[in-house]
Amino acid sequence: MRGEQAARIGSVRVSENKVRIETADFADGFFLVEVATPAAYFVRPRAKVFMDARQSTPLTRMFVPVDPDEPCRQWQMMASLAAPVDPDTWHCGRDGEGMVGDRKADIYRITAASGAGFVGWVDRERRFPLQIKTADGTMIVVENIRDEPQSAQSFELPPGMRKFDPRALIDRIRQSDVWVAPPASE
Repeated sequence: MRGEQAARIGSVRVSENKVRIETADFADGFFLVEVATPAAYFVRPRAKVFMDARQSTPLTRMFVPVDPDEPCRQWQMMASLAAPVDPDTWHCGRDGEGMVGDRKADIYRITAASGAGFVGWVDRERRFPLQIKTADGTMIVVENIRDEPQSAQSFELPPGMRKFDPRALIDRIRQSDVWVAPPASE
């Protein structure tokens, strides 16, 4: 687009129904997404921990392998991992065709009451969105695509990882002598 500066925000690797997303915003880790399960994790190799991605980044809800004839199913499934999806306010439908670079793409529009809606341009052959426009107008484009085999290890949790559960940590703090209960309402 004229006058706009593109910024490289990370990399995306895809193998079958698995995705690995690395971003500058989360330089100490990466996201692993598996659509078939479904699951989305944030992995911090140096700390040897992983956790459910939940609402860490909207990328794990948008950049996932999809059925080009029915991508809405995968997008809704991944959105439900981050937060409950109200089927009455979450809608997805085909919105025409377009081009992303030299590739034909089917355009889908997702609306959600939470403001988590977006428009996705899906490459039918690659079964993956090549471009996303978020509700706030941010355009995210997949570039420098190389169709080549990927290492299976890139899509697995590294050995020796333990799952971090923030709720368990909060429960432990509540049972400690440092927890101060909120005042009772009158």
